[in-house]
Parts: sequence; structure tokens; C-alpha cells
Amino acid sequence: MSNLRLDLLDPQLARRVDPPMPLGRYLVEAGIISSSDLVHALDLQRHVDAPLGEILIAEGLADRRDVLEALSRQHNTQIVDLRDDPARPSLAARLPVGLCLQFRAVLWMDMAGVLLVATSRPHEFETLRTALGDRVPAILPVIADEQQIQNEITRLYGAELAQQAARRVPAAISCRNWKITGHSRTIWALAIIAFLIALLVIAPLWTLTVAILWAFVTLLMTTTLKSAALWSQIAHKATETPPALFPRHAMPYRLPRVSMLVPLLKEKEIAGALIARLTRLTYPKSLLDVVLVLEEGDTTTHETLARTALPPWISVVEVPEADKLTTKPRALNYALDFCKGSIIGVWDAEDAPDPDQLERVVSRFHKAPENVACLQGILDYYNSESNWLSRCFTIEYASWWRVLLPGVARLGLVIPLGGTTLFFRRAILEELAGWDAHNVTEDADLGVRLARRGYVTELLPTVTHEEANCRLWPWVRQRSRWLKGFLITWCVHMRHPMQLLADLGWLRFLGLQTMLLATVSQFACAPLLWSFWLAALGFGHPIETTLGTPVLWSMVGVFILSSTLNLGLSILAVSGKEHRHLMWWVFTTPFYYPLGALAAFKGLHEFVVSPFFWDKTEHGVTPPTSDTILPAQAAQPLA
Repeated sequence: MSNLRLDLLDPQLARRVDPPMPLGRYLVEAGIISSSDLVHALDLQRHVDAPLGEILIAEGLADRRDVLEALSRQHNTQIVDLRDDPARPSLAARLPVGLCLQFRAVLWMDMAGVLLVATSRPHEFETLRTALGDRVPAILPVIADEQQIQNEITRLYGAELAQQAARRVPAAISCRNWKITGHSRTIWALAIIAFLIALLVIAPLWTLTVAILWAFVTLLMTTTLKSAALWSQIAHKATETPPALFPRHAMPYRLPRVSMLVPLLKEKEIAGALIARLTRLTYPKSLLDVVLVLEEGDTTTHETLARTALPPWISVVEVPEADKLTTKPRALNYALDFCKGSIIGVWDAEDAPDPDQLERVVSRFHKAPENVACLQGILDYYNSESNWLSRCFTIEYASWWRVLLPGVARLGLVIPLGGTTLFFRRAILEELAGWDAHNVTEDADLGVRLARRGYVTELLPTVTHEEANCRLWPWVRQRSRWLKGFLITWCVHMRHPMQLLADLGWLRFLGLQTMLLATVSQFACAPLLWSFWLAALGFGHPIETTLGTPVLWSMVGVFILSSTLNLGLSILAVSGKEHRHLMWWVFTTPFYYPLGALAAFKGLHEFVVSPFFWDKTEHGVTPPTSDTILPAQAAQPLA
């Protein structure tokens, strides 16, 4: 047992002549900081919502041990090292995990009926005492490092928190009640395939005709949506990129803390590059809470981080194994409880955000109505010139993020969120119970749930650069996960279609059908649509036999018009300076999109046999260079 000084634990026994001084004065008297350092930190504190100690640590003026020792003197209590002397598991049940997370505290030891609570926030101790009430009659504080406390919470309550993370979203709007084995889905799938084969044998022409009609109807849906979004963009004359830097004077108010979740899985090389990119962020580091989220059994990422020096504004949260479920949304749910910020964001491991991205987020949330719950940044690729596949992928992304999605937002339709560069008001995110841990496109699902609850998602003119998949099979795997997730999301929200219609209204309801169902159908039914090229070349076609030549040529005309629209959208999307080098590659994209059919068939197969399987995208194949991710003008920190 540790050698504890009781006079530092019991305020009645402490011999204190003078009242406690402010924390900064203890550090000045100890020679840790100078008076000018203290003045600088106090000046920063007037503009940022952070404790003085964390400001000093983030500014590099004091280390964490110095601040802990000053807190110990200020509150007349002792420092404990939870690595050498961990908390007693037998005491865990006496302090609810919710209070542990809220106050960053853990019950450490029982000394003759007096419970010692390890905390990194002794100024909140009396509030914790009040919250406990009569459950714990006698408690006293000891000081411990916050990361150590977080590790102890994981050790003592990790299994409980992991179970909650997997089941956070109510079952009625989650896909988790699907059986993982999928025997019933397999039987249904085999029955449908057998039925279609029988129809092809009995009435081959009419069976093909019905299938082609379905493909054509979904083509009309997607073409109409693209046309409306394009018209909305042209009518508003949307600009492509924001100014290089956010003006400092634009934020004359106290800045909030922002927590950024960065899920990591089997990352070999990405950690050092990620930290280097995040260091370029100009938001005050004392308000930046970057949380690296990794799985308990991920030895690869553990080894990577073990040889990486982390700055004080980056912490690590380890997600315990539970139910053999290892998905990004489950990890995000688990880590959400450990976040400090009132704004929660998500970046991927390979992301390179604009240096002033967080300033833009905070500024928009400050000005936006309270129902604006989410801000979605623009995604782009930094390795567009790796090969033909990465060029076409970048063109597709530019069309989606710079033309179609902004148009969809202006039309007031449901925005299926991207998996990164997302920012939420924390209270609303927790109100919606976070992410569905079983959905492989948890982002799209969350976008639908936000809209159904009446909240608004806005697109923010700030760019995050990612790594484009530039290898064929990894591209197919990634796209198959997206399409499978779209289908799962559609199935979940269409359980009660009339309620969905009531929540969204007719226009957004039809828009959602187009975004989810029609998109999956277009990729899966692409071979049926390609048959129109045969008709254009003079070959026979089933539609001509069953419905007549005029109907066939009307459908061929719409198909060619849709293909032309896709080319026009792509040309508009890459017309800006940043993407102009891709202009001529647009005309090769008709050979790129057929790859989506292969991905769709893989996704449909997994939808039946393994709906929760997370096909991870490998990062770090083509690392970014500084000239590909940084603006021409050097970024300056926000004072």
C-alpha cells in the first residue's frame, strides 16, 4: 500500500496558515514558469474555454507533472501513480461509471472506511461529493494524471462501456437485431434467385423487360436528382474553395473545446504522418482534444503508437473487445464518453484537414441556428495523379462533394454524411445516441436519423484531403462496403415507410429513395443499362420485341442523355484550378464506373451472408507530401 500522508488527505488535519493561492502562483513560486508566462496564459484563458493548467501544458510552458504537483499543493492533497498502484476493482461498483466519466475520477482505495477518489479535477470534487449523496458517506480526493484515470476507467468498466457502445442506438432504428449468420437471408436470396431463373426459362423476354424497366426507372430517379442539384448549384453560382486562411478577428468570443475522434485499425505507418498534419492546425492546442481510438487486440497500431511521441493534446482510447464486433461506429461510440469537447468531430487516419478548419467549424456553429446539428466538410484526394484509378476516383469525389451534394443541400434533401470531416453539437449527437455500431455506413445512417428528428446538416467550405484507393481490388472492397451499407440503411429506415414519410415529407422521402435504393440499383443493374449501347449499334433488344421500337429509342435517348449529364457534371467539378489537370481524364470515366457493378455484386453477397463485416480500407499506400496538402500561404496559429 502507498505511503500516504493523512494530513494531506483530511482538510481538518491539515495545518494551513494562508488560504490557497491560484494555481499559476504556485507554478511561479516553484520556478516552473515566469510571471510573463503566467500573464500570457491568463490572457489566453480569457479567449478560450480551458483550465489554466491545460493551457500551460499545451503552450509548452509546463509539463503535466509540474501542473499535478501544483494542484496537489493548491488542494492540500497527495499525488498517486495509478500505473504502480492501480485502483481496487472491489470498489468499482460504489462509483457509477457515468460519474467517473463526468468528473474524470475513479475510486482508488479504502482507508479505514474513508474512500480515496483519484481525480485530475480537484476543483470539481465537491460537486462529485454532492452527486454521490449518501451512497458514499466519506470520501477524500487524491490527485492523478488524467490519462491514467482514463486507463483505469477502461480497466474497471471497459466491458460495461463496450456493451453500451455496441447497443447505444435503440433497436427500432438499428440493424443489430439482424442475425449475423444470415440463414434466413440466405434462404430468401436463394429462393429469389431460383424464382428469377424460373421466370427466365418460362418467359425470358418479359423477365428481361421487367428487369430493364426497373433499371430504367432508377436511372430516371438518379438523373432527375443530379439535374436538380446541378441547376441549384448553377443558380446560386457556388464558389469552389474558401479563402486560404480564416481571419482571426472573426471570432471575438470565448472559444469552445473541440474533440476530434480519429479511429485507427492496423495502422503501420500512418501515426507519425497524422500527428505531423494535425500539428499544422491553427486552433488553440489547449482547446484541441484529439482522441486516437484503437481496438484492444490491435497490436499493429499499439506498436506504431509505442514508438510515436504524442503531444499533450492527443490522447489514446483503447476499445475493449466485446461480442466479436470490431467496427468503426462501435469504436466511436465508446470513445465519445471520453471526449472533453462540446463539439465532436471525426477524422480518418489518413486525413489532412485545412489548417484553419476548426476555426471555420466553431465560427459556423456560433452563428448557426440551434437546429443545425452537423457540419460536413468537403473531401478531396491528395494522390490524384498516382494512376488512372486514382484520377477517376478524384473526379468522382469532386463531382459528389463540389457539385451534387451542395446542390442536394440547397434543395433541402437528406444528406448522407461522409465518414470523415464531420462535426456535431455534442448534446444533439448524444441525444441521437451516437452511431449505429452494426451499420457499415454509420455516417449515412446518422445523416438520415438527424433529418428524421428535424435537425439540419450543412456543408462547410473547408477541405480535408484523403488518400484515394489506387489499387483495383481494394477499391472494389471499399465500394462494396459503401453500397452494402446504403442498402442496410434503406432497409432499417423503411421498416415503417409511412412513419419515414411523415418524418421527412414527400420530397425528402423520394430524395432518400434515390440516394440509397436507386444508387445501389444503378450499380447492380448497370449491365442491363449497357444493353442500350447494343441497341444504339443496331443490335436487337428485348424492349423492342416486348414494348415496341418507339419505347426502346425513348429509353436509349434518356440513357445517352444521362451519360452526357454525368460527363458534364464531372467537367464542371474539375474545372477549378486544383483539379484542372484531370479535365481530359473525365472522358475515360465511362470505363471506370463499370467497376461499381463488380462492387455491387460483392456488396449484395455480403448483405446476405455477412452484413456487419467491415471491409477495412488500407491507409498509407501513397503518403501525402507537404505541397499536396497545404495551401500556398503559410498558416498562422490563432492567438
